[in-house]
Amino acid sequence: MGIQLQHVEAKLAELGLSLPDAGAVAGNYVAVARFDNALYVSGQISKNADGSLITGKLGSDLDVDAGQKAAQSSALQIIAQALAALGESESIARIIKLNGFVNAAPDFEKHPAVINGASDLIVAVFGEAVGNHARAAVGMGSLPFNVAVEIDAVIGIESA
Repeated sequence: MGIQLQHVEAKLAELGLSLPDAGAVAGNYVAVARFDNALYVSGQISKNADGSLITGKLGSDLDVDAGQKAAQSSALQIIAQALAALGESESIARIIKLNGFVNAAPDFEKHPAVINGASDLIVAVFGEAVGNHARAAVGMGSLPFNVAVEIDAVIGIESA
């Protein structure tokens, strides 16, 4: 059986975290596209708990620890978007894939370590059976609004 909202909120509380509101989109696209038993969550940018953006380039403005916190914030938003898209009798069956984009200085090489902030949170919340996922972690010359990290996701769902 998949993971439902109550489990996610309880696990996040144990970790000292909470879900942000599922934010609105900033353009001509949807936050979550659903096809069959999958949710495709649009890129979620790094934000602080107060909604302000986490900005800067990894390797020049931010270190790996700050990047991991930025990636974790993107993962929290992915979870919030996915849960907002689910019906009452549906749950998350599997986190299938994360694509992580890191706003990086030209010589920065630790993109995977940054995106571990998201991957580690996903596994901590959903457990290994549901949370282990395929992943990409790539460096970018820039990201929207100069955010540090943007992550999108593919999530499998099931009905009760």
